[in-house]
Amino acid sequence: MDIGKEIMLQMYRTMVTIRQFEEKVAELFAQGKLPGFIHLYVGQEAVAVGTCANLRSDDWITSNHRGHGHLIAKGGDVMFMFSELYGKSTGYCKGKGGSQHIADLDKGILGANGIVAGSLPIANGAAFAARQQGTGQVVVCFFGDGASNEGAFHESLNLAALWRLPVVFVCENNLYGEFTRQDRHQAISDVADRAAAYAMPGVVVNGNDVLAVHEVTGEAIERARSGGGPTLVECKTYRWYGHFQGDDGSLYRTKEEVDAWKARDPILSFRNRLIERGVLSEEGVGESDDEVRREIEAAVSFAEESPFPEPEELLNDVYTTGAVEMEGER
Repeated sequence: MDIGKEIMLQMYRTMVTIRQFEEKVAELFAQGKLPGFIHLYVGQEAVAVGTCANLRSDDWITSNHRGHGHLIAKGGDVMFMFSELYGKSTGYCKGKGGSQHIADLDKGILGANGIVAGSLPIANGAAFAARQQGTGQVVVCFFGDGASNEGAFHESLNLAALWRLPVVFVCENNLYGEFTRQDRHQAISDVADRAAAYAMPGVVVNGNDVLAVHEVTGEAIERARSGGGPTLVECKTYRWYGHFQGDDGSLYRTKEEVDAWKARDPILSFRNRLIERGVLSEEGVGESDDEVRREIEAAVSFAEESPFPEPEELLNDVYTTGAVEMEGER
């Protein structure tokens, strides 16, 4: 698949934005400034960026607990994302969703999800609506290898195949379901093998190669958009940090393993390819990275200066109206 210079430069910048966003989140969390749990996406940037670069602005994605990268790749604003992580009223969900429940329907981001495999049925619902309405939209559903053991995974793939829904299931296999290595929770090596049971294509791709991801997911997205039905794409990748911030991973991963995967840094390898092709210069790298850094710092300042929600807003946007009315009637 031929990719123009401008698209490749945008893909690189987006990958760097995800990395810098997550590293800043790690720093702020360590300082005690962010509440709740944080699951970082560092090391997996090529999956989100390579996939979302194929999507139209009106296409949809569903995400999971490790969703910051997906949101940024689909056009999420880091300013409102930081605000949400801070619990501020200017956040995407007015500070009530936090890291695991950010959504921006205007950008096709149907929401991150704290329930393992919880996003797959949602993706099917959106894809069914797109098919019924004839909009030509496609839904990409991101999830991990652990989610592929859940009943919701199998039920969703079965229905998507049966109804030929315009959905692409992207499994980010980072080799660990929480703290358990894949070969200790699955008898298969490739999650993509499970596609055969539902008569849909199953494809394995190097999840650290953004151009390879872009090509494979691009074909799957086009297949879905043209009425060919769903595809299961498995991206082999690795998370650099523990399952969540506070988990250093040393009890179940060796330093040698982590270092070996860090040596396959998806951003560094893509940067080197762009320089070799003459798409980007060393000076251009520095300028682009510095621009992203300033954007991140400005977003943090915006979040820190934003107000917290007022106490009287506690029940706003929460589906309790019916219950309140019933209580009043009694």
